[in-house]
Amino acid sequence: QVQLVESGGGLVQPGGSLRLSCAASGIIFTIYNMGWYRQAPGKQRELVATITNGGSTNYADSVKGRFTISRDNAKNTVYLQMNSLKPEDTDVYYCNARQVRNSRNDYWGQGTQVTVSS
Repeated sequence: QVQLVESGGGLVQPGGSLRLSCAASGIIFTIYNMGWYRQAPGKQRELVATITNGGSTNYADSVKGRFTISRDNAKNTVYLQMNSLKPEDTDVYYCNARQVRNSRNDYWGQGTQVTVSS
């Protein structure tokens, strides 16, 4: 059974930092591209950052220079370091795993709330 378990969300003041983690189980982690997405109520889920199984990264323009995605293949975990947080970063953040060359194997975590507010 595939599980993606996110952690690290919470309440932070503007300008602060958080690090999200997503621990994967039930998949061969090294053949999956990993990503973070976010979604506000009533809005479409949007890409935040992705990292391929080879370590190449991609970011939404709104987070470039502030967020960093990384992965630890030994721990089957992907991270999202979020710095200089803004109120508009407030959302539920979801972890995604998508198998390389077989996108039908596409899994999501349950989401973790990030709230940026003073």
